[in-house]
Amino acid sequence: MPSAFAHSLVAFTFSKFVKAKYYSISLLFWGIFCSSIPDADVIMFKFGYDYSHFLGHRGFFHSLAFCCCLAAFITLGYLLFTKTSIKRGIVIFIFLALCSCSHGLLDTLTSGGLGIALFSPFDDTRYFAPFRPIKVSPIGIEKFFSEWGLKVLISEFKWIGVPCIILIVIQYLANKIFNFSK
Repeated sequence: MPSAFAHSLVAFTFSKFVKAKYYSISLLFWGIFCSSIPDADVIMFKFGYDYSHFLGHRGFFHSLAFCCCLAAFITLGYLLFTKTSIKRGIVIFIFLALCSCSHGLLDTLTSGGLGIALFSPFDDTRYFAPFRPIKVSPIGIEKFFSEWGLKVLISEFKWIGVPCIILIVIQYLANKIFNFSK
């Protein structure tokens, strides 16, 4: 898996494409939450579920179905508690769904693990992308602060950080040159 830093950076990058009238710091927070929360499934190890189980790491909680349901649930809460418009709710849902679904899709690009159950609960097959350039992040904070963790961060900068920076710069320049109203 890419680290929480990489998943959060993707959510931050996506937030730059949200029009200003729909954007808020709380929306960015929820985007980062959605992009990172699928990895909370590592807690299932503590409950005796092994990696390959439906509820194991990179299983159901990394699926596109779960991620869209999570985005819908948070959007519903957002609509109820902020009394926002349906149009804004649709933008919020799309943003949160993209952030959440990006997690499993990024994980398919990593060099380790059993793959991602992208289509669970309908299909529990674990998938990887054909191109897997991102070094898999270790599970556990102690292991992350090691030589392995440094290699992961370098890999993430190259394969996630640089593309995110390029997208942010393109969006910024397009907004300046073509006067797109954010």
